[in-house]
Amino acid sequence: MKSFKASNRNQSFLLPPSIQDWLPQEHLARFIVETVEQLDLSKIESQYNGKSKDAYAPQVMLSLLFYGYATGVFSSRKIERATYDSVAFRYISANTHPDHDTIANFRKRFLNELTDLFVQILSIAQEIGILKVGKVSLDGTKVKASASKHKALSYAHATKL
Repeated sequence: MKSFKASNRNQSFLLPPSIQDWLPQEHLARFIVETVEQLDLSKIESQYNGKSKDAYAPQVMLSLLFYGYATGVFSSRKIERATYDSVAFRYISANTHPDHDTIANFRKRFLNELTDLFVQILSIAQEIGILKVGKVSLDGTKVKASASKHKALSYAHATKL
């Protein structure tokens, strides 16, 4: 007779689960949250008018964007979905779920500030020896290109021109 580990999806928790228990200590999401909490976000915070209690903290939004970019999730819709599906994104968002419009508007509104903050996060990662954060980019510029034989230049031909 084969024996398998029991799995009961209807099991109730005796105590509420802690979001701190969801990720290992050395997880990239923890590093990003801890680093962003130490950054000076006053340029972003000063642009909030203070009338709304429903705004997401800039630390949460910045952490979501940076973690998304570092792990290859660039779309605001996919980041929103990940706050439901991914333990790391849930941890970063503190189990809240900013909608894709909120994420996209934050990115667009604070693009200049985000560029500087992303560089700071990457510098800190380099200083403490995190070798691989991922590929992070903010520029979504589309470049029109032609790969036809007639339009392409060899290095030798380009130097001659």
